[in-house]
Amino acid sequence: MNVKSLICCASAALLLVSCASKKDYQKLQADYKTLQTEYQSTRDGLTECNANSKSLQYLLDQANKQNDELKKGMAALKSSLDESLKSSSQGSVNISKLVDEINASNAYIKHLVEAKSKSDSLNMVLTNNLTRSLSREELKDVDVKVLKGVVYISLADNMLFKSGSYEVSDAALETLSKIAKILKDYNDYDLLVEGNTDNVPIKKTNIRNNWDLSALRASSVVQVLQDKFGINPKRMTAGGRGEYNPLTDNDSEVGKSRNRRTEIIITPKLDQFLDLIDQAPEGSKE
Repeated sequence: MNVKSLICCASAALLLVSCASKKDYQKLQADYKTLQTEYQSTRDGLTECNANSKSLQYLLDQANKQNDELKKGMAALKSSLDESLKSSSQGSVNISKLVDEINASNAYIKHLVEAKSKSDSLNMVLTNNLTRSLSREELKDVDVKVLKGVVYISLADNMLFKSGSYEVSDAALETLSKIAKILKDYNDYDLLVEGNTDNVPIKKTNIRNNWDLSALRASSVVQVLQDKFGINPKRMTAGGRGEYNPLTDNDSEVGKSRNRRTEIIITPKLDQFLDLIDQAPEGSKE
């Protein structure tokens, strides 16, 4: 039974109430106060979830919708109680179903917070391991950071490739080997390799445009990770974004250099998000 049906049943029950003891009336008031406390607890839980990563935002939105419905249900129930108690000094209503739904919502929100905390901890360890594995010189061409719960490894174009080429240089293999060693320790993560260029048109007969160049570069990195360093190809996706995902403008050589990059984006596997959805309380799936 959904929240709206529950409220209708509660309202009908209230209209049929004739007389009840003062003790029942006091119990009703106590139950309502308990409901207010449960709602405040749910609201506090939602506040904690506001800092969640983009990867879990969809699930939190569903929890917010569920709590909005429960809030409407509480308001309607309070209105029905007030109207009933005007004509009768005593009344009773069974609100256990509504309390059960609030408890289920609270449990689900707690589950999301715990999952987010675990993900943040793993990302911190992964980032620290990646940074420690690289030399000071390598860190000039490799940037490791976490944005909205996702780990990004940005590799400079001049470290990986010769100008206009998509073949990985021999000089880049040592750096990629260190990165691959860390990535192999985190098999529960998927890898999206994205190529990016500046806005200067490519002038190669075998490459049509910057879309081609960025995709070919991403594909080359994926194949090196697979063939030379044993990364499972089922974990990896190669894609090119051409000149359309710049970090800064292309008005200077420095800006163009920053925009020419290949990024290894490390994310939890999709089935982990699906598991979270499956564990939601029934009311959250409606």
